[in-house]
Amino acid sequence: MADGPSAAICRALPAIELPTLMENNIKLQYIGRQHELPQEVQERMSWARESTERNTGMVLTLALNYGARTEMVDCFNALAREASRNGGLDHLKVDEKAISRNLYTHGLPELDLLIRTSGEMRLSNFLLWQAAYAEIFVTNTLWPDFRGDELLEAIEAFQKRERRFGGLIGDGHPS
Repeated sequence: MADGPSAAICRALPAIELPTLMENNIKLQYIGRQHELPQEVQERMSWARESTERNTGMVLTLALNYGARTEMVDCFNALAREASRNGGLDHLKVDEKAISRNLYTHGLPELDLLIRTSGEMRLSNFLLWQAAYAEIFVTNTLWPDFRGDELLEAIEAFQKRERRFGGLIGDGHPS
């Protein structure tokens, strides 16, 4: 099996976290190019996903072998394949719904809050389409040290924000 962050996560997750996921009724899923991961990793991912598929509580989505630009390429290729099956480009309708339907995150709720750790002020090729109207919270805390108190701080900041989703503000100017 190839080593790397994805492989390490998948080796550890089922053994360490699956009981916690089951105990807390959490459904596990993944986004990213899973088919490019080592076969053993794919099998462990599938086993963990299937083990939690009947859970009805929160959904935990892990981004493994994920990049937003790659996601967009895969989306546009899917749209092109769809067009070729349905009479060619003349019959292709590209709109926000068609794009969203072909993203890895199809079926997930809209992204409301993006928490950026380590003080970085960039999205770093992460959920570029989905982050369009998300609120962004930046913390200097590094990801391995990010804990519940930082999460509560981010949620509190989020709750104080006025969400406009690209709408107009009081003076008629775009937000």
